[in-house]
This record gives sequence, C-alpha cells and structure tokens, in this order.
Amino acid sequence: MKIHVLVLDGVFDTGLATVLDAFETANELAEMSGLASPRFDVTIVGVRRAVKTSQGLSVPVVAAPARVVPDCVVVPAIGYKMPGPLQAALARSDVSDAGELLRLWAKRGADTAAACIGTFVLAESGLLDNQDSTTTWWLAPLFRQKYPKVRLDESRMIVKSGKFVTAGAALSHMDLALWLIRRKSPKLAALTAKYLVVDSRPSQSVYVLADHLAHSDPLVERFESWARGRLTHGFSLEDAAAAARSSKRTLARRMQAVLGKSPLSYFQELRVERAVHLLKTTNESVEEIAARVGYADGVTLRTLLRRHLGQGIKEIRRSAA
Repeated sequence: MKIHVLVLDGVFDTGLATVLDAFETANELAEMSGLASPRFDVTIVGVRRAVKTSQGLSVPVVAAPARVVPDCVVVPAIGYKMPGPLQAALARSDVSDAGELLRLWAKRGADTAAACIGTFVLAESGLLDNQDSTTTWWLAPLFRQKYPKVRLDESRMIVKSGKFVTAGAALSHMDLALWLIRRKSPKLAALTAKYLVVDSRPSQSVYVLADHLAHSDPLVERFESWARGRLTHGFSLEDAAAAARSSKRTLARRMQAVLGKSPLSYFQELRVERAVHLLKTTNESVEEIAARVGYADGVTLRTLLRRHLGQGIKEIRRSAA
C-alpha cells in the first residue's frame, strides 16, 4: 500500500512522528509475526523543498510527484492551536498548493486522510464539501464558520465519508494510522495497538472542555454564562433567550451555527462536564453529584454519562487516579 504523508511547514511534531512510527511498527510486526498483510510503503512528501516542524526540526521531504498517485494521502496537523495563528497559516501559498495537489490525487482515485488541524488543510481544498467530518474539538466553532458545507461531528474520533477519513485532536493521529492499518489487516492493527499500548477511543466527547471551545460569539457567550449558573435548575429556553438578550429562534439558530448544538443539548453537555469534574475531584456519591448538576437521581446521570462519553462511573473515576 503506497502512502504519501503530505507535510507542510510547521507540521505538528507529535502528529507526524506518530503516523510514521505506527506504519513502521506495523511493517516490522507483520514481518516478525508472519501475518499476511501488504507492506505500507510510506513516503514523506512536500510542496516545498524545505520543511520544518513546529519545533524547528528539519523534515526530509521529497517533492510531491503529481504524476504518481498513491493509494492514500495522509495530512498530519500543522502546529497552530488557536484560531488567529491558524487562520493566518491557512492563507499561506503552500496550503493552497497542497490543496491543488490533494484535489488532483483525489480525482485520480487516491484516498485522503487527515488528522487534527490537518482536517482544516483538507477542508481548505474543498474536498470535504458535502462530506461528513470530524476535527479538533476545541476548534469546531471555527471549522463550522469557515466550512459551512462540511457536515461536522466533532464528538467522533474517526469519521469515514466516501474516500475521505478525518480524525480528531492531537493524538488521534494514532487512531487514524491504526484505522488505515485495520482496513488492510484487522489482526495487524490489533497487534500494533498492543505493542504501542493504545486503547480504543471512538469518541472525543470524554476529552472535551466546553469552556475551552474557541468561539467569540457574544450571544453564545451570554448563554453559556447563564447556563453555568443554572446547572442545578431546570432548563428553560425562554429564560435562556432572555438572559442572552435574544429571541428563542435566534438563540437556537446561533447555537447551531457556532457549536452545532441546540441550547438544550449544550446545557446538558455542561452538566456532563461538571459531573465528570466532581467525580474526578471529590468523593461525593453519584446521587449527591446528580443533585448538584440538576438530575433527580443517579440512574439518570449514569445513563447520560454512558450516552455522552461511552464510559461508566468507575471508568471515569479510575481515569483520575
């Protein structure tokens, strides 16, 4: 399987190294264990002669051969974590050139995969228009603003849509590499995950900090401030709209545009976030925590945590140890 890893200046060191190490480990394990799996022939390519990582390390790239169509192109993240610097980076000419190359390869049949901020690079090419996608959870509001034609679900770690695969934040580079390996050999992917000590992580939801979402919408911020002070009480869309100085319809429309959620679903996410914090930092019972976040009993809270995070109470508390 011929894989091109397309790197741009400022590439995220951990993301690039993770992808390369995963494929190299898979090749070594396939040979060692005698598993019948195609070798992953990985080439680091670039649209510029010289590429440095975000930490200033030189990356040995070869000129991206437009005529040679790989089986799959992998786009690691570039190392920009906040909206301002990221938007400036996305306006660079090498990002535009990379988009042209990605479109050419996709037209000629290549699969395309991107992780973390690499999903922004892929979206810039227009290839994700009318496709399902995930991205870095804290930049989901910016992603929705810039790419309204993309169907975004930032709760998921991996999203496959047509010939495109996207992965969530930072270490989802490993999840993406393992997904690609699994497509050729589930046994090899499982073995690689064991050697690299990687657990299955189908969702980003357990990692999301709602108040770290990078949005700057005054109406949404007013709603969020009101909601955090009301977690022990019931939800009222009428009261929420009044606190946000908005109509109910406008509030719902703005929340959907910025966060991809209804006011009620975001209110519930804030309750989940608060409950998880209390579970990890206190010895309070589930019943006590449920009451503190506005639920009548612990059963309701357990169900909600399982639905949103895919984890139970013991797993959440164990993760804080």
